[in-house]
Amino acid sequence: MSGDEPVVDGWAPNVQRLARPDSPDGATNINVSGRRVAGPVQGFGKLWKKTYRVPIGDAADPAEVVATWRQNFGSFWPEGNRFYAPITGLEPGEVALLQLTMPGGLELSTGVLVLYADEEGFTLMTPEGHQFAGFITFSAFTRGDAGTTAQAEVLMRSSDPIYEIGMAFGAHGIEDRFWVATLTALATSLGVAEPEVDARRECMDKRRQWKRVGNVRHNAAIRSGMYKIRHPRGGGST
Repeated sequence: MSGDEPVVDGWAPNVQRLARPDSPDGATNINVSGRRVAGPVQGFGKLWKKTYRVPIGDAADPAEVVATWRQNFGSFWPEGNRFYAPITGLEPGEVALLQLTMPGGLELSTGVLVLYADEEGFTLMTPEGHQFAGFITFSAFTRGDAGTTAQAEVLMRSSDPIYEIGMAFGAHGIEDRFWVATLTALATSLGVAEPEVDARRECMDKRRQWKRVGNVRHNAAIRSGMYKIRHPRGGGST
């Protein structure tokens, strides 16, 4: 978190650059400290909105779903991907480290800023170098007689031309499977038998922002691969 500004109504204070988060055992902090946050405006590729929903029904009310999700966020991720939550939890302004498994066995090190959090939902924002520039909002709601629904909504552009090529060759499908598995695990933990996740993808803007080509200098996949070559035995870095 940057500065001493107070948190107002669940929002993180104004963050110019991400401060150094704690680096637990197994975490590699090489693409987070000092990075600016990057929303869709700062991204390169086409603008996408992706929505993933799973019915919870009467198994839990929206507040219970959100509380469970925030408290156990990384435990619902697919095997091989790790989320290192801040000691204080997913509170506004906190920074978390991520280790993501990529195609070819590459492990990508990156992070997220907790932009917003309250009892109704929470939003994570990506830093420079992440696969995409954008926001992910996690929430739960009731609609009609269907009971509770849990939702993850992504608004993003790929960060640079390399990631945009990846999107064209299967990365969208990889991300869909990631969040479908996550919401399935969440629903199962709440007692839902055989949960079914609805995944939808909509292109909001087909234009690419060529003025953002230079984002490639922060590409976390490239930097993670180079770090692995220099440190084959692993180990955290600050």
